[in-house]
Amino acid sequence: MDDPLERFAGVYDLYYRNVLRYALQHAEPGTAEDVASETFLIAWRRFPTIPEPPLPWLLGVARNLLRKQAGASLRRRALASRIAMLTTQADGLAVDAGDFVVERAAALDALTSLSARDVEALTLVTWHGLSPAQAAEVVGCSARAFTVRLSRARQRLTNRLRSADPPASSQAALSHRAASFRSPSPSITRK
Repeated sequence: MDDPLERFAGVYDLYYRNVLRYALQHAEPGTAEDVASETFLIAWRRFPTIPEPPLPWLLGVARNLLRKQAGASLRRRALASRIAMLTTQADGLAVDAGDFVVERAAALDALTSLSARDVEALTLVTWHGLSPAQAAEVVGCSARAFTVRLSRARQRLTNRLRSADPPASSQAALSHRAASFRSPSPSITRK
């Protein structure tokens, strides 16, 4: 068996069930299957360096992946719990779905009225979470030039949102949305 693909297929055939069984002991079936698959993806990438016998190494990789999954699950639950603690019943009652439709339409209209260059600058930083320096690398300019481009795009978006003249109840929310385009990443918003 000199072919690496054949050798890997042999390891996969021999040990996949062991890795899946191990993952099933610690996770739901869907998650366990994902962990087993990812374990062998990692094994494929590192195949020449996997020790003999490979099973302990494979189970160690699966164990690490399961820990990552558990940590992510804990963070999601903690975030949901914190949001629930900060949200009152009045918050849900105060929302008028019609306002969001109007706000969304106005925001999309304002965004689509911008040039492709402005939209790209805004979305690289806001939606994709890149820093201005990283976004500058993507578009092929200096960080300083991109910062100027981003600032101008933000100003044009703000002007378009203001000129849309939304209803008074939506004005505050639209201002908040425009401000969110000024954030360095989607997880950070200005107040």
